Amino acid sequence: MAQSRSNTLVVPQANQALDQLKYEVAQELGIQIPQDGYYGNMATRDTGSIGGAITRRLVQIAEQSLAGQSGSNFR
Repeated sequence: MAQSRSNTLVVPQANQALDQLKYEVAQELGIQIPQDGYYGNMATRDTGSIGGAITRRLVQIAEQSLAGQSGSNFR
């Protein structure tokens, strides 16, 4: 049974912010993102590095946000 998957963003405006973050992280890592949007010719190591760095950055942002909202309740 085939399932249809959708990566619909809860906040559609986040798509632009995530794209910007992708380019920033790639630049910091010295990895060139293809201008045509096709990642098939990129090394898996490079795409994984970008994804991992984005995830770490998003977790850091969330931790900072939570720490600011609730004070010391999470420590």
